[in-house]
Amino acid sequence: MLGRVVYSYYVLDIVHRGHRLQMRNAKKIAGEDGISIVGILTKEAVLEKKDKKPILSFDERIGLAQDIQYNDVVIPQTEYSPIKNIQNLKPDIVLESESHNKDDIKKVVDLVESYGGKVQIMPYYPYQSSTKIKNEVREQN
Repeated sequence: MLGRVVYSYYVLDIVHRGHRLQMRNAKKIAGEDGISIVGILTKEAVLEKKDKKPILSFDERIGLAQDIQYNDVVIPQTEYSPIKNIQNLKPDIVLESESHNKDDIKKVVDLVESYGGKVQIMPYYPYQSSTKIKNEVREQN
């Protein structure tokens, strides 16, 4: 029997413990026979919500995600919202971060529940924020 298909998504500009925990959780939720699919936001997708483009190139970020043992499939996410990828994949479970906008999460929930899937809200690890790490590096220089 095939396990669940789980979708999660990231900028993955600076890989840190919070990312690793989220990806590990996604794989555990998928199950041993399941598939954890990770979307990596393109530069254009990131710029929809953030003022600055990622430091690492898209290819570098995709490669990093592919190298993480918990990820079975890594795909581009061309918009900040995961809606398009969810419509194409119809995963059983979508992981959302509690740090995301509540209205955006509601749109994801409505879509995923419309085909019988579920959304799981995952904790945000503010002590492991890429933005926080970047700011600390700037302050030290």
